[in-house]
Amino acid sequence: MFANLMLGLREGLEASLIVGILIAYVVKVNRRDAILKIWLGVLAAIVVSIGLGILLTVATDLLGPVAEPLIAGFASIAAALMVTWMIFWMAKTAKNMRTSLEKDVSKSLATGTAALVAIAFLAVVREGAETSLFVWAAAQNADTSLRPLIGAVLGILASAIIGFLIYRGALKFNLSTFFTWSGAYLVIIAGSILIGGVGDLQQEAGWFPFLAGTAYDFSNLIPQGSVQEILLRGLVGFHTSASWLMVVVWVLYVGITLPLFLTKAVHRRITPVETTEIAIIKSVN
Repeated sequence: MFANLMLGLREGLEASLIVGILIAYVVKVNRRDAILKIWLGVLAAIVVSIGLGILLTVATDLLGPVAEPLIAGFASIAAALMVTWMIFWMAKTAKNMRTSLEKDVSKSLATGTAALVAIAFLAVVREGAETSLFVWAAAQNADTSLRPLIGAVLGILASAIIGFLIYRGALKFNLSTFFTWSGAYLVIIAGSILIGGVGDLQQEAGWFPFLAGTAYDFSNLIPQGSVQEILLRGLVGFHTSASWLMVVVWVLYVGITLPLFLTKAVHRRITPVETTEIAIIKSVN
């Protein structure tokens, strides 16, 4: 649950900051009439994101037990890769995010409603689709209760509140530090989701017959559904048992991705994310 809360908080905050930039700019250029168009794009992105989760659930139910591990496996791998891509994308593009969005909005204001709706939609749907896919994959791999969904919703609600307070200038938030360390944490969680997908394909679908032996099994010490298991799974995505292939994939993924991300984050400091949004918000208030 905590992992999904953190994901919802991070992705929701990214989306909130983007929406804040869009709204602040149209207010700055005295085009408050365009705010409704931005919210239409945001609403469409939310609907599509929720629809993705529903589509995966319905497809799994309709296709039956044979297809279920394939859908769960590939969806989990896709979720892990998407989270990884978005973490690095945010670190790379944060520097020019405001300038790029302002240029797009400026062009769209002259073009018409559809263009501005599309900009808001595309800016938010990346975060929403990622969150939806990640939460669905987490539920399939580890926790079929409502906890993953509840965690993500709480994170999104918290991000909306934080984003609004930042926009109004009522809250000073160290976005640089938050995005750096939340990104590092999500690499660990993405590694868990990734090997969960590998495990589905290997152990249930019969793929990847190599390295199929049991690397460890703590199910006797940490029973399924116990408080310890729920906490470990919710906090770090811990699997109580895993094959050697799952262990190798996790070590390679985390061992390469985490140092690479931290190195890039330390060098860039991701300070443009912090200064960019605060600058445009101050220009409006």
